[in-house]
Amino acid sequence: MKQLPIELKEHYLKNFKLIQQRLSEFASIPVENYFYELCYCICTPQSSARNAEKVEKKLIEMDFLNQDFNPVELLSNREHYIRFHNQKAQRLIEAKMKYPELLDILLSLIDPTAKREKVAELIKGIGYKEASHFLRNIGYRNLAIIDRHLLKNLIKCGVIENIPKSINKAKYLEIEEKFKDYAEKVNIALDELDLLFWSYETGMILK
Repeated sequence: MKQLPIELKEHYLKNFKLIQQRLSEFASIPVENYFYELCYCICTPQSSARNAEKVEKKLIEMDFLNQDFNPVELLSNREHYIRFHNQKAQRLIEAKMKYPELLDILLSLIDPTAKREKVAELIKGIGYKEASHFLRNIGYRNLAIIDRHLLKNLIKCGVIENIPKSINKAKYLEIEEKFKDYAEKVNIALDELDLLFWSYETGMILK
């Protein structure tokens, strides 16, 4: 396990304030927007984060939580296209039906890892990665979002040796624990490191 490579350290110092600002924005998301953050995280896998964010804003404008319509045309629009739009539109509808139960979980006093477990169990199309992403986006800390950007940089930092062919629950938790140990070693919060790796790869500090 290596110290943070110099290029990543320089990127962190350069973008420290922006990273802190983004984490602060996550923490200030109002409860009434939780559902739409969930919609965003359902849309993002294998699609552009920018497009998912545009769809999220459209869903807010259209009051999707309280209106009865199929969002498939919105997701299939070329201006903000979401891959597998038919399947994801159905998952958005199912998530809306289950949202009252989900909100009870989010407002409960159980710890964030237990909330992640329940989110992944309850919402179809949401695995550990998307559940972590969703909870991070509404202000929870210290949950790893294990995607290709993170894995690539964990290899660079000597935390893991290669990218797994598949990631089940046990493998996810194993990598997350190694990531937490590394974050502690370099004295940078896990959530800051996550945004550092993501922005270093993409040039953007998105959600």
